[in-house]
Amino acid sequence: MKRALMAAFANRVAMPDLRVMQDEPFSMGRVRIEVLSGLTVALALVPEAVAFAFVAGVHPLVGLYAAFMVGLITAVFGGRPGMISGATGALAVVMVALVAQHGVEYLFATVVLMGILQLIAGAMHWGKFIRLVPHPVMLGFVNGLAIVIFLAQMTQFKVPGTVVNTGHGMSGGEWLSGSALFLMLSLVAMTMAIIWVMPRITKFIPAPLAGIGIVAILVIALGLDVPRVGDLASIKGGLPPFHIPQVPLNWATFEIILPYAVILAAIGLIESLLTLNLVGEITGKRGGASQECLAQGAANVATGFFGGMGGCAMIGQSMINVKSGGRTRIAGIAAALFLLSFILFASPLIEQIPLAALVGVMFMVVIGTFAWNSLTILRRVPFNDAFVTILVTIVTVAYDLAIAVVVGVIVSALSYAWNNARRIDAHIDEADGEKVYRVQGPLFFGSADGFAELFSVASDPDNVVVDFAGSRVVDQSALQAIEAIAAKYEAAGKRLQLRHLSRDCHQLLTRAGHLMVDSDDDPDYELAVDYEVRTGILDSGH
Repeated sequence: MKRALMAAFANRVAMPDLRVMQDEPFSMGRVRIEVLSGLTVALALVPEAVAFAFVAGVHPLVGLYAAFMVGLITAVFGGRPGMISGATGALAVVMVALVAQHGVEYLFATVVLMGILQLIAGAMHWGKFIRLVPHPVMLGFVNGLAIVIFLAQMTQFKVPGTVVNTGHGMSGGEWLSGSALFLMLSLVAMTMAIIWVMPRITKFIPAPLAGIGIVAILVIALGLDVPRVGDLASIKGGLPPFHIPQVPLNWATFEIILPYAVILAAIGLIESLLTLNLVGEITGKRGGASQECLAQGAANVATGFFGGMGGCAMIGQSMINVKSGGRTRIAGIAAALFLLSFILFASPLIEQIPLAALVGVMFMVVIGTFAWNSLTILRRVPFNDAFVTILVTIVTVAYDLAIAVVVGVIVSALSYAWNNARRIDAHIDEADGEKVYRVQGPLFFGSADGFAELFSVASDPDNVVVDFAGSRVVDQSALQAIEAIAAKYEAAGKRLQLRHLSRDCHQLLTRAGHLMVDSDDDPDYELAVDYEVRTGILDSGH
């Protein structure tokens, strides 16, 4: 089953233009690829940052400054070269309630506290717990985010100026229709076709950048009346100003911002670490979880002091970067610097880019992100794994990534516990007035009741042996189950002998105060003990 899931994941990312290039020697050609990839990402970041700023209920420049600051710092210090970070929708939907109730200054203070919490998580090496996310959850994560990215593009098919912020995100608006809709769809399809064809012609220019550039030139040259970046908002501005959040420094403020900061920090780290794993699958690199936590924390602390809304890793833009050939920190740094240059110098030009071109790029990201092979393996893997994959996908779309991952991990853990609880069994041998229970399977809270049901105290002979060579004592519930069985045999006036408890099981029993024995008599398995029912004392021996 695990091999099938890994194969599906590997096949999804094994596209011709996603080949691993980390071993390619550094050269001017590599720098060109990285810089052009950064330019492509920067162009895709503009409408996303503006849209997420609207979702959070703040000025567009607040989103753009966050995309620049977070993107730059994480590109320099992050745990995975090739990842792109910036303002994200997952964080924006949490921020909107805070901004609506308390104002943008409280948002800036919350972002600073969010960053501090992420720094603590990095310093404590909590990023390693991302290993506990099962592979079915990862598949559900990428599938759910692919759907979310697709749905997020739907607002671009509405008449500019008719979409409003309801306080819970962007909503409403009149859909394009007639010739306007046909023209928009045609340009989207043209962009996607260029991205698909371009690698077969030349790889000198990243395919997404070529798609954006060709369609933009066509629209501007022909004067086509289609929605453009400037229809969302003006992106012209100055350098991000240093700004201490103007909030009262008291306990009441801390009580307001702490719940939001905890939620934002958790969502940001979960999305960043899962994106880190996804990019790692593509680039063939591992590790860096704690470093990524530290980078995200530092980026958000800095962003909060420079008028930004905070951010985290962006799977869509990360996939654009990887697909365009970006593999080093140069691409992320270039993307951040290009974005800043757009704000400072090139806003009139960038505002002329048709939204259809950017939508086409994101649609290709959706196609490349969705784990299509997971649709076929769902029929072959165990039902529990298929259920988790589908559940995480649905919850990601309906709620958010953090909830989906937590739900997926909990369901996977419960499923694992249930399956192992049913594995407890015993092979029974009886000879010379002695009955031996050879326990098979882990003994823990889930299997404790099943363990107790294995024994027939009333009908057993006077000498009973419980052999744990094929089992493992895991937790306090297991210790209690052993003690309960021992007590039953004691009450029946029978002798119980425990064999082949491993060293760690012996330590658990000793720490719990159940056993005080010398384990030297059993050098192979470290412990063999007798339960003397006449005295109630456990002593060494076979």
